[in-house]
Amino acid sequence: MSIRAAKKITTAKPTMEGAGVKLHRAFGFGDTDEVDPFLLLDDFRNDFPQDYQAGFPWHPHRGIETITYILAGNVEHQDSLGNKGNLGVGDIQWMTAGSGIMHQEMPQGDTQGRMHGFQLWANLPSAHKMDAPRYQDVNSTEIPEVIADNGTKARVICGNFWGKTGPVEGVAANPCYLDITIPANVKCRLPVDTHAQAFAYIFEGNGMFADASDPIGVLTEKTLPNGEEFIRRETTGNRSLILFSAGDEVVVQAGEKGLRFLLVSGRPIKEPVAWHGPIVMNTQQEIQQAMQDLNTGNFIKQ
Repeated sequence: MSIRAAKKITTAKPTMEGAGVKLHRAFGFGDTDEVDPFLLLDDFRNDFPQDYQAGFPWHPHRGIETITYILAGNVEHQDSLGNKGNLGVGDIQWMTAGSGIMHQEMPQGDTQGRMHGFQLWANLPSAHKMDAPRYQDVNSTEIPEVIADNGTKARVICGNFWGKTGPVEGVAANPCYLDITIPANVKCRLPVDTHAQAFAYIFEGNGMFADASDPIGVLTEKTLPNGEEFIRRETTGNRSLILFSAGDEVVVQAGEKGLRFLLVSGRPIKEPVAWHGPIVMNTQQEIQQAMQDLNTGNFIKQ
């Protein structure tokens, strides 16, 4: 077994999207090499309705898949194909935009006004960018959970993990999407596909991620320029994004308050990426065609 080192740790940055929704962006609209096949991860977590109720009115998607995961409150959604629904606590919606869809999402808080969820964008390879759009709406009760002997719990949204298979299937990037909870001060080893890119995003508690030279994941030895040695504790906490190097397992130790995070992996597509907001193609010419389709009423192909 080879441990995946935490090669980069960053903090999600506050931003505004839609009609004025305040959220934190872990990554997106930049270089995709480190997170391929993923494009964007937004953490929309608010305690005040005025920060999210304007929502995400009608907007286009093409060439990507969007994955919405709700932890508090709910999101009403509808699209240009006539689909509509309401995502509640623990629910998942995996939307394959494919050749094009118009979509809107309107967050609604819980009885205390709280709203919390994530939206992850996964890229589509060129061979599937113009596929027919489709939805996979998954109720929370359909998502399998597995609990290890040390109390670590994993919700398996997509992929195979610890003998369980997530209900979302047929996704081009063949990802594994997990919601991991580790009890206080517990160390855990989590298998990851050797050929996949992987990242973790912490949203509760804190913890430490090991690398090959620090297999216990608690202490890291460093040497100062004057030769004096010291021990430094490496911790990560709320809204931390951890990008991992190659390997086949992640080793993590939860802090005193426990740790909860998303662990997401997928095999890279390794194709050029051309952006225009929620439209992601391979070339600028394809982006120009998409904009022309929007302007002429030909965006919806199915």
